[in-house]
Amino acid sequence: MKKFLSLILALAMTMSLVACGSSEPAPSAENNDAPADFLVVPGTEDGVLTVGMECQYAPYNWTQLTDANGAVEIANNPGAYANGYDVMIAQKICEKYGWELEVMALEWGGLTPAINAGTIDVAIAGQSMTAERMAEVDMAGPYYYAEIVCLTTKDNANATANSVAVLTGNCTAQSGTIWYNSCLPQATQASIQAAAETAPAMIMALESGTADFICTDMPTATAAVAKNDNLVVLNFTGTDGDFQFADETERAENVNIGVSVVKGNTELQKALGDALAEIGADAFNTIMTQAIEVQPEV
Repeated sequence: MKKFLSLILALAMTMSLVACGSSEPAPSAENNDAPADFLVVPGTEDGVLTVGMECQYAPYNWTQLTDANGAVEIANNPGAYANGYDVMIAQKICEKYGWELEVMALEWGGLTPAINAGTIDVAIAGQSMTAERMAEVDMAGPYYYAEIVCLTTKDNANATANSVAVLTGNCTAQSGTIWYNSCLPQATQASIQAAAETAPAMIMALESGTADFICTDMPTATAAVAKNDNLVVLNFTGTDGDFQFADETERAENVNIGVSVVKGNTELQKALGDALAEIGADAFNTIMTQAIEVQPEV
């Protein structure tokens, strides 16, 4: 009987070993042949798209204290959340490719250095697709088309201006932008003040009376007016009084808003471009309207 039981046990163990030997290996982090559930291109090998933005440039991006309206926690500012048009666009891109979205808050002037240092994968931050910028980074897009306008107050003499040429008084714009470097010098009767470090600082200069007008883009101006009905948008687009550029190509560079990637990362650039083309201009406008509607009061 004991010999019979030993034989049965040995047979069972043999069958178990055969079964284990014939099974497929379970997928693991070390199994490079396991299928990824996200698009793998340079910069997203870990399934995360790290996006840089100011987080203080409404309606493109801002900081809020909760995750209301789909806001994303800021990786380098725990407990604070980023939201706005740039965040909404980044979320759509990540949804398409299965990436996790990580947002980092960086100063405007630090965005390109952060891309080149590999701190972030992309900058989605309301950046114009200028030739100067694209000498430093590659860009995908556009992901918005932003007319250049001026902003003043209702009681200012500039409120009835019909041309850049007749604007007077003190003016400013955000540093490192075509608004400050290329547009304000065309207001030849005005006095250009020191550049504002951020978009909120630029708008504060206007509201406090330090500036008689500022130069910005239409989304930024529209968002400011939505929060302060004493502000007036001056839009000279399509008239002889508009800001002048060498040709339409240069104008397009300055009104087209794009996504920055490190030079040479053509795979990520193409993936971003494909996603943005799929979203389309009509949706861009809808999303921008949504961003303006949910921007915080302060």
